[in-house]
Amino acid sequence: MTAVFYRGVTATYPLAVRAEGMYIYDQENKQYLDMSGGAAVSCVGHQHPQVVAALCDQIQTMSFAHTAFFSNEPQELLADKITGKFSEDGAKIYFTSGGSEANETAFKLAWQYWRTKDQPTKKKIISRHHSYHGNTYGALSISGNLPRRRVMGDILIDWPRIDPCYAYRNQRPGESAEDYGLRAANMLEDMILQEGADTIAAFIAEPVVGASLGVVSAAPGYFRRIREICDAHDILLISDEIMCGTGRTGTFFAHEQENFLPDIVTLAKGIAGGYQPLAATLTRAHIHETFVTSGKGFDHGHTYVGHASACAAGLAVLNVIDQENLLDNVQKQGDYLQAALEDAFGDHPYVGDIRGRGLFRGIEIVADKQTKAPFPDDLKITKRLKQATMKQGLICYPGGGSYQDNLGSHILLAPPFITQPDHIDQLIEKLRAMFDEVLDV
Repeated sequence: MTAVFYRGVTATYPLAVRAEGMYIYDQENKQYLDMSGGAAVSCVGHQHPQVVAALCDQIQTMSFAHTAFFSNEPQELLADKITGKFSEDGAKIYFTSGGSEANETAFKLAWQYWRTKDQPTKKKIISRHHSYHGNTYGALSISGNLPRRRVMGDILIDWPRIDPCYAYRNQRPGESAEDYGLRAANMLEDMILQEGADTIAAFIAEPVVGASLGVVSAAPGYFRRIREICDAHDILLISDEIMCGTGRTGTFFAHEQENFLPDIVTLAKGIAGGYQPLAATLTRAHIHETFVTSGKGFDHGHTYVGHASACAAGLAVLNVIDQENLLDNVQKQGDYLQAALEDAFGDHPYVGDIRGRGLFRGIEIVADKQTKAPFPDDLKITKRLKQATMKQGLICYPGGGSYQDNLGSHILLAPPFITQPDHIDQLIEKLRAMFDEVLDV
């Protein structure tokens, strides 16, 4: 018997006992190839000696000093490092412990920003269907992830949402990618006009949608048009890069590849690589300055804001990424991964789409390649894929609900940035065995 309240209340789990590089080992010494970094977390691999040493050094010096009373050197250095990668001077960073907290911080920034500017009616935050912004009450309310919202019934806040930019399913025959991107973006303006710009505080979107859709990039020009719409209606733009940021798609910030400048960026997962819980909410200078000059400040806080040892881990992870030129490897191995997936599964009868950027890739599973119809939910394809991954000694991220609630399956891949071709070759063989087992329908 166990006293643990597990994530899956009826599930049993192997006991992870050690990890190294690309692998985790259980109590039976079974090896698991980690090709999703857990949930896009382990960006520099497991037990990197430089990160372990930096964390141990910080803990031996000072683990924690509450940031209501003190700052600390790791927080200061990490903030400088991240804002130095942002394309506009003067940005500020607020460190928390996880992605949900980072997005809750972003929402509070937006709400308090407009109240400080004497526009208290600007309260609503528009998001997109099939989005996921966190599991706390506010973050889940703003999310459009159907399966996660469904279990909460009608207690969540229900604010406006628009369709995602999802070319695989929503681009019309004969419509160019650019025309589709413009049409999808203009749904935001339609929603703003319907609701009233004076009621809208912000729009939030993932530059590359992660868990809810299985790695979906926007069509060309989509986010540039989104930026224009937000500017025209005086609405803040929040870029949720919790899963797709910190180099995951080949540039440090995912929005860099879309050529737009968000007002607020949220980061988590990869910024400490799993060595400590850490997240960040970055805000442009003009937002921070509003709080400073108003004299009202920003009313928010958590016990572990700017935690010294967490920030030390984050600083070490980002130093490793820079020193080992890992973003170059993300781009190089990302291309290899895409080519390998297409070669192995491009003609598979139940693989509808293979997509992504960098070391962030998705495979959409369908029952019919022509109609793109998903498998019926009663076949439980997503659950069976998850079971097959563990059987094969593979860690990847099967997901569901990418078509509609309870319909649609995909696999998300987000391997550590240290991935090499032989790891990808192992992945292909394990996926092939999984598909032979699960998709034999």
